Amino acid sequence: MLPVVGGLIVLALIGSFTWGMAAVISSGGAESSERLAPSTFTVGNVEFLSDLVESDGPLLFAELGTPVGARSIVVDHTGDDPALGWRVYWAYPSDRGPDCIVEQVLGTDRFIDCEGREIAVDQLSPPDVGVRPVVYDSTRLEIDLRGVAD
Repeated sequence: MLPVVGGLIVLALIGSFTWGMAAVISSGGAESSERLAPSTFTVGNVEFLSDLVESDGPLLFAELGTPVGARSIVVDHTGDDPALGWRVYWAYPSDRGPDCIVEQVLGTDRFIDCEGREIAVDQLSPPDVGVRPVVYDSTRLEIDLRGVAD
């Protein structure tokens, strides 16, 4: 009988430890949700990126910190100043939902949607309020995703 009671105590301790760890991890607040789905996405150097967009078309970033395409974005640039003219779109057509993620026609500003339609970058869905490109120190582009409901 003593080994059975000892085994139950060990199982209870393991269960308590697991529950305690789960409680600590889930109570991390903003820090834990930041680890799960970051609120900003660093894209890179604006000069390099603006040259890349000019030669190869907009940048498609799929599934930013999520297992589904809900945070897939397209980053586009217009104009001559690398620090200005950045635009963000959701990676689905404006007349469809997030389940219709586009694929880019390589080297162009054209995309193919889930129905096989070819669309231009400006036909993609505009972002939610609060989702925007931010240029820091005229050199680094980040996408602020705080407007996205997780």
